[in-house]
Amino acid sequence: MNLLQRPNPLWTVVAILGGMALAALAASHLAHNGSLQVESDSVRRQLDLYTQSLQQRIDRYNTLPQLLALDTELRDAVSRPLLADDVTRLNAKLEQANGASQSSTLTLIDAQGTALAASNWRDPRSNVGVNYSFRPYVQQALARGRGDFYGIGLTTGEPGYFLSQAIEDPQGHVMGIIVIKIILTALERDWLETPDVVLVSDTHGVVFLASRKEWHYRVLDSLSEAQRRELRASRQYADQPLLAARYEPLERLETGGTMTRVLDPAVKGAVLWHTQFLSDKGWTVHLLHDTQASTAAGRAAGLAAAGIWLALSLLVLYGRQHRRLSALRQRSRQELETVLQQHAQELRTAQDGIVQAASAADSGLSRNLAHLPQGVVVIDAELRLTAWNKRYLELFRFPPGLIRVGLPIEDLFRYNARRGLLGPGPVEEAIQRRLNHLRSGKPHLRESEKEDGTVLEIRGNPLPDGGFVTSYADITSYKNAARELRSLADALEHRIAERTRDLDLARRQAEKANHYKTRFVSAAVHDLLQPLNAARMYLSGLRGHLTDDTGRAYADHIHHALSAQDDILSSLLDISRMESGQLPVHIRDFALAPLMETLLREFGMLAASHGLQLRGRASPLVVRSDEALLRRILQNYLSNAVRYTRQGRILFGCRRHGDTLRIEVHDQGPGIPESLLGEIFEEFRRLDEGHGDDRGAGLGLAIVERVGRLLGHPIGVSSQLGRGSTFWVAVPIGQAAALEETPAALLPAPEPAAADTDTPLRGHSSWCIADDIPLCATLGGLLERWGGTVPWTGSADAALAAAVPGQAPHMVLLEVHGDATESLARYDRLTQRWGQSTAVVLIAAQRTEALLELAGERGWGILVKPVRPPALRALVSQMLLRRR
Repeated sequence: MNLLQRPNPLWTVVAILGGMALAALAASHLAHNGSLQVESDSVRRQLDLYTQSLQQRIDRYNTLPQLLALDTELRDAVSRPLLADDVTRLNAKLEQANGASQSSTLTLIDAQGTALAASNWRDPRSNVGVNYSFRPYVQQALARGRGDFYGIGLTTGEPGYFLSQAIEDPQGHVMGIIVIKIILTALERDWLETPDVVLVSDTHGVVFLASRKEWHYRVLDSLSEAQRRELRASRQYADQPLLAARYEPLERLETGGTMTRVLDPAVKGAVLWHTQFLSDKGWTVHLLHDTQASTAAGRAAGLAAAGIWLALSLLVLYGRQHRRLSALRQRSRQELETVLQQHAQELRTAQDGIVQAASAADSGLSRNLAHLPQGVVVIDAELRLTAWNKRYLELFRFPPGLIRVGLPIEDLFRYNARRGLLGPGPVEEAIQRRLNHLRSGKPHLRESEKEDGTVLEIRGNPLPDGGFVTSYADITSYKNAARELRSLADALEHRIAERTRDLDLARRQAEKANHYKTRFVSAAVHDLLQPLNAARMYLSGLRGHLTDDTGRAYADHIHHALSAQDDILSSLLDISRMESGQLPVHIRDFALAPLMETLLREFGMLAASHGLQLRGRASPLVVRSDEALLRRILQNYLSNAVRYTRQGRILFGCRRHGDTLRIEVHDQGPGIPESLLGEIFEEFRRLDEGHGDDRGAGLGLAIVERVGRLLGHPIGVSSQLGRGSTFWVAVPIGQAAALEETPAALLPAPEPAAADTDTPLRGHSSWCIADDIPLCATLGGLLERWGGTVPWTGSADAALAAAVPGQAPHMVLLEVHGDATESLARYDRLTQRWGQSTAVVLIAAQRTEALLELAGERGWGILVKPVRPPALRALVSQMLLRRR
């Protein structure tokens, strides 16, 4: 194809726009589906958490009715007629029990369904004296010994979950019933923090718990007449109107969710609807997730694909245009060089002919000069005209009769000056300058442009016997070609500059997108770590209540799975921080021996648990690096060695190479194929040869590669199949003298012993003050497991109401928000109520400079969510020991 042939612009535009549309549609579809699958998995896990939270809140009270049914005073009360004093005493007893359990209402009912006493006896809407025999939870307790029911209270008008337990005589006859009412609205307040819609429906499909008020008492499925009669008989929802929820399923996903359009209550856009059934209660938990993020991801991917297609199309067009212009420029240059060569040859030939003709010229209009393409004029030694040709007369348009033999050249100069051909400036000076040049007899070469745009090349040469010959060549076409060539070159340079700016803009946009991606990954991983660590804390508290080996084994398996997930998320967070440049680096000289000895100790026990031997010798040299990051590299090396070595031993040591020290880890694992050695340091690259399920996620060596690049430390690996692998990192050797000015490296504090017999928490009381009730319950359970007592957990306002002068606890775990001003003001009011201060550990969402300064001034500890049990135990123990 001829490069100079221009393509059809219309078809080019159609191809570019069509390709952009197809690329945008394909990328948008793939990105939307992929994002939707990821969101569906996340929603399913979130639904599990909501279901567990609901189940745990109810399970806290499951045993309370059974315990109260064994109370001798309550059993005696339902076995005989009661006096007024008996009722007052029972009311006070139930009120006190209700305050300790923090439920809503405790009610004692006789065998006929009449409430004998209640914890809300002081309330004008008290349950005392009301007949509840028609309620399902009463009928269930009379029939089966236990019952449960969710409904709206008849006297209080407040909805709640009722648990009932029959009080039986020795013969098994029901004498009465103890009922506890649990308020679940706190769950709905917690759900307000999520942008999703959380619902709980009963066996009839009626929504009784919801994160949004407009969903309360909505019917998800049409009610039969029998179901409506049952609801009217039990008065489950009192007089609340049961409105139908209108929704339209659109698409069923492979992960189990359903894309749904909700019409009433109206929800903007399509939502992802996931459900989970609670078989023991017949309830269904629903989670409606907004999929605008997936839609936005698809739109962004479509725009990005269209942009990439447009950029590639413009790049192709630019390449073709560049080749076309290059070819055009090359052809123009070749043609110009050819013209210049021909012109130069003609000039040389003409000059020779001019000199010869001038020497042989007779007089006047010379026939010997007539054939020359240049205008020629010859003057003698006295500067008078002797010969000229017709071309000379044509170039200067002299009038007839002016040019004659013997005319002084000065008169001709003066005539041209009157026509403005000698240029600006004094006329006499210009004439004398030209005359002096002719008298000097020196050759000259110059260019002159006339008013009509004609460009003349003027050459002058002296004659052997005196005199001068001057030629005037018209080089206008040559000058125009050169001018066009320069214009073409300028246009090319301008286009190249424009394309360079476009590419630079695309590069900056790509860097900006990568920066946003890194920030998103960092934030997402941080948010995922919060519920994960909460699960680990719940598990830590649960293990203390497990007595059988099977339960402990399951708890250990769950702990290992959560730890592995925590490691993966922490690794992703580290990679994100390194890519965004937020990982601080502190290079200094330090002794390597303490670090190696610590690692040999830690991983020696890990290797022994797998039946392996870890051997090594600490180097006495000083190295220059960041101790924490170097430790991270070596930990990953040793962890991989233990993971992939089935039997044998692992060697950990150093080799010196000039000014660097190579720290090596040798294992006797399966080895790495040579084809994978170049990929082993990439993300999610791993060998399926680990111990059991301990195969890692393929992020450890990726972190090693990034940390090595960040520190400027070369890393590498060599391996032989069937014999093992050697991983190494090269570290510069430092100066021993620098250690005098640098504090010694601090070894990590040993993990607190698992036994609780000598813990500093024993005999100490703690209050947990937080708006996050599950966090309070978890932290309180951990402290109790470690030997402490936690007499109170709850919000700051409730803590102020429960505080008693002179009875301050030994320690307070205080949740703070934002700048902590409001939380600290509440704590100060508590200390005023107690009349004394306590040790304080702050629980914050993030560690800020203001919080660190505050904790330092008051001598308080600080932990950042998610709170890790080992860190909590170590800090609380340290605070109590320091206070003692």
